[in-house]
Amino acid sequence: MTKTGDNKPQKTDVKVSLIGGHRLKGETLHERTLTASLIGGADIDLTDIDIPDGAELRVTKLSLIGGVSLRVRPDVAVEVHGVRLGGVKDDGPSEPGGPTVRIDAWGLLGGVTVTRG
Repeated sequence: MTKTGDNKPQKTDVKVSLIGGHRLKGETLHERTLTASLIGGADIDLTDIDIPDGAELRVTKLSLIGGVSLRVRPDVAVEVHGVRLGGVKDDGPSEPGGPTVRIDAWGLLGGVTVTRG
């Protein structure tokens, strides 16, 4: 992972499907990930990777129907942006000063649920 401000170019993963969501594990992701589908959400598990403090991992989800289910460690701050009909469920980080995961969720229907542990 590249910390914000490093001179290294950031890699972007692109996952596209017509129908059906995407299941993403942390070890297969780079600093930026784009997941796009007509119908289907994104199930993202980042509990097994070490995101350095101060680093930002960014995931963009585009779909008409489908939300985001995100699993992170307790110290990870999650920022949710974008436009969608559906809420955000996140109790916030239980420990201060950790890394940040930014979710940009764009779609018609589907919320964002963050699970910590």
